[in-house]
Amino acid sequence: MNTYDDKSLPAFALNQIDIPTPEKLAIPAHYTHAPRMLLLYGSLRERSFSRFLTEEAARILLHFGAEVRIFDPRDLPIAGSVDESHPKVAELRALSMWSEGQVWCSPERHGTITAVMKNQIDWIPLEQGAMRPSQGRTLAVMQGSGGSQSFNTVNTMRVLGRWMRMFTIPNQSSVAKAYDEFDAAGRMKPSPYYDRLFDVMEELYKFTLLLRERSDYLTDRYSERKQRHLAEQQSTAPAVDVI
Repeated sequence: MNTYDDKSLPAFALNQIDIPTPEKLAIPAHYTHAPRMLLLYGSLRERSFSRFLTEEAARILLHFGAEVRIFDPRDLPIAGSVDESHPKVAELRALSMWSEGQVWCSPERHGTITAVMKNQIDWIPLEQGAMRPSQGRTLAVMQGSGGSQSFNTVNTMRVLGRWMRMFTIPNQSSVAKAYDEFDAAGRMKPSPYYDRLFDVMEELYKFTLLLRERSDYLTDRYSERKQRHLAEQQSTAPAVDVI
């Protein structure tokens, strides 16, 4: 007899278990608005190749029909140094809440993402009241390198995307010697790097269309349902007089 032949689940709250079915993934009513994309970049330089790469990504997404916002990280205070009511903090959080998909693009600094990039992510909370500004959003990650091709930055952002409870798409963009890939006006030159960027944005757009109307169900967790149920029971329990 296999040890798993006993299918009982004595440790679980059976009334909070949901059995996924194809019917539960059906869309009751299709969204009619364009997919909403927020793009973040991690550099403050005047001639920033990560910003150029982000702007090129925005053009592709606009071509597909998305509604696009690029957050300007200038004047965003260091996380924790000011109250969350600061205008730039409030702007970033509102954009994350508004978004259905995101693009994160950072240069590589000392083998990882820049402080500018991490600061933006640190200002986006896992929870904001009853809302979650990042959970269930799709995510594409990109990086520009000053030297040979590297994946340190995109790998770091994948870890952060998982932490922020986002759906990071399989494809990614890493541009080596980024200074050679853009013209004087900041437009990306035709190259395999541009083709990969187009692939990434196409994939992000498709995944966003696929997941945005299902994200609430896909991110509905047993442990959180159980916690909510216990909290509801405690809030409705009759008061006990202590003598």
